[in-house]
Amino acid sequence: MQEAKFTIPFYTEERWQNWINKVKESGFKLDDEEKGAVFVYMEDDVVLACLKIIAKFDKNLLSREDALKNIAEIKDIVLKKIEPINEDIDVMLESTQLSLMGVFASCECYVEKAFEKIKSLDKLIKSAVKAEKEDNMGAALGNIAEIGANILAGGKIKEKDLDDIPEGLVAEWLDGIDSISAAMVGDNSYRDDEPDEGD
Repeated sequence: MQEAKFTIPFYTEERWQNWINKVKESGFKLDDEEKGAVFVYMEDDVVLACLKIIAKFDKNLLSREDALKNIAEIKDIVLKKIEPINEDIDVMLESTQLSLMGVFASCECYVEKAFEKIKSLDKLIKSAVKAEKEDNMGAALGNIAEIGANILAGGKIKEKDLDDIPEGLVAEWLDGIDSISAAMVGDNSYRDDEPDEGD
């Protein structure tokens, strides 16, 4: 059995299914930006669950192995094939899953410390775009993972570095990185479930 401290899973199959049900009920159409918010909330919910794992890992409340295992569990739930709903919703769900691939890769890279801290992430972004052009998706995702790991370590992407990113997988993955940045700035509750001092 797991320690009592970690009996609550960071994310569940049921929680993901609830989001899919909300999406179905939304009656979303691609030209309806207002109803598109449900996909943003869905993505943010997963991002926050990942950030909780990272926060516990940073405080040594989760080992490297346990952190990676928990990330893998969320990944298995979220990247599973979703039964088709309708064309518009299917496109958005696929886009959400692709964005989250960038999030998972970033979290894994951060936990494994498989990155160098760098000030300017511009070169990595350019490398990712170049790798995608050359159809080297493994290298492209590797670059994305390093960018996201740098963000998790407190780095920032300059807005101008995101200009002229062609549509494609790198753009989708960077959208996931953007969600990490936004969640880290906008919501620190993921850091609050454990006291920092006097543990």
